[in-house]
Amino acid sequence: MPNTNNKELEGITLSVYLYVVRKGKPVGPRDAMKGANLSSPSVAYRHLQKLEDLGYLQKNVYGEYVTKDKARVRGYIWIGRRMMPKMLVYSLIFMSILIVELVVLAMHYAVEDYEFKVFFLLLTLITGFAMGVFAIEGILHHRRTKRRIQTEQVHH
Repeated sequence: MPNTNNKELEGITLSVYLYVVRKGKPVGPRDAMKGANLSSPSVAYRHLQKLEDLGYLQKNVYGEYVTKDKARVRGYIWIGRRMMPKMLVYSLIFMSILIVELVVLAMHYAVEDYEFKVFFLLLTLITGFAMGVFAIEGILHHRRTKRRIQTEQVHH
């Protein structure tokens, strides 16, 4: 079970963690430095150690770090080795619903009456609106997280 204390898993530490997860192979401090755009291997090492202390990474016999556990980060969901904003995932769900609605509308358009067409058009508009709201919120959340990481990197 992942550690649920994510107060410390943000900023540069989160950036280093995401790099190690995406890499999928053992990572040393120099590799983490390059992958997370850090200023020195010692900064990368400090964050790798922090991740090990939190239980998300572990050292292998060669002193490199590998993923031990998937972290829970507020507002994100794991899909394979990628972490996506939950809002974008919700947007994709609404997009698939919208596609099904449009297919049903297209198949029944010629044979159905006016009330059905109006109802289904309204339904597709509501679904499309929900999809758009979730997509925009997901993109904005992702940008805010990236901006926070970049701001923290500048201050270190």
